[in-house]
Amino acid sequence: MSPVCTGAPPATAATDELTRGLAAGDETSLAAAYERWSALVHALARRSLGDTAEAEDVTQQVFLGVWRGRHGYRPERGAVGAWIVGITRRRIADALSARTRRADLAASAGTALVLAGRPGHGEDPEAVLDRVLIRSELARLPAPQRRVLHLAFYEDLTQTQIAERTGLPLGTVKSHTRRGLRRLHGRLTEDDRM
Repeated sequence: MSPVCTGAPPATAATDELTRGLAAGDETSLAAAYERWSALVHALARRSLGDTAEAEDVTQQVFLGVWRGRHGYRPERGAVGAWIVGITRRRIADALSARTRRADLAASAGTALVLAGRPGHGEDPEAVLDRVLIRSELARLPAPQRRVLHLAFYEDLTQTQIAERTGLPLGTVKSHTRRGLRRLHGRLTEDDRM
């Protein structure tokens, strides 16, 4: 979605109607909010990120956040425009954080290649980057999930063997595996969207 430039802001009654429509799940109200505030959101993102494509992504994420979070908006806390700007600032911060994580991971992958004595040939740099990324995300998991996934993938143990080694019930091992994989998937796909 490309931001739309608009003229003067609509009257307060129209804003109230738009706010009520958003809360009620009216897609027309979301389109009106997008038409009214997308240029501002895009400009803020473009200025902060310095990249038009990233600014467009942030703009889409903001209005997706508006739609998903519409029930959380409280008019007594401030105008809907200010609420949208607040969402914008958080999405910009998320994008900057993701950019930093990607740069750190790329640097780590480059270091791993150099330390392995294979810069530029042998192992695929993408594979090294993937391993570094997965290792980093595994480290962020809660200890029980991290331990179960480590035993499963690095030591190639079955869930039954993990239960025997750790003394955990098999059902608990399965739950830790499922939750850990779900978190990893969520974090890894979140980084892909950033």
